[in-house]
Amino acid sequence: MERKRMKFLVDGMLGKLAKWLRLMGYDAKYSIFPDKTLIIEAAKENRILLTSDIALYREAVARGIEAYLVKGKNEAERIAELAEKFNLKIEVNVESSRCPLCGSLLRKVEKMLVKGKVPNQTFNFYNDFWVCINQNCRKIYWQGSHWKKINEVLLQAKKLTVNAKKGK
Repeated sequence: MERKRMKFLVDGMLGKLAKWLRLMGYDAKYSIFPDKTLIIEAAKENRILLTSDIALYREAVARGIEAYLVKGKNEAERIAELAEKFNLKIEVNVESSRCPLCGSLLRKVEKMLVKGKVPNQTFNFYNDFWVCINQNCRKIYWQGSHWKKINEVLLQAKKLTVNAKKGK
């Protein structure tokens, strides 16, 4: 299934994972609703339910919902695990990324449109900015100092998938 068509529903225990999937360009809805509501939502929206709750996983599978029990202990392990299971690309391309907060698409904007909406130092140092298209969110993003940490986690996840393929 290609990136634009794959849709996930991430339970309340895996909120950070939802943000990572969004950064990587995947449609990942995050929900803290009760288990029965999550199962109904996954079925209604044709989403793959991601959970670390074995009882929720078993209930979803018993009801015919595509679900996956996430076992990784940190974000790199979880990303690697999902990449293996669902053939996900472990990369962030800001042109296809989604807003980590709300999951909406991002759009590149002219630098002058963010003047006064980001810190002056940020405005002066960076040239490329993206804004969430959701009118209720409108969060502005740039490839700042946090970008190094993002790339480190993704590199670690890539290494884990390579090691898994080598049988390590």
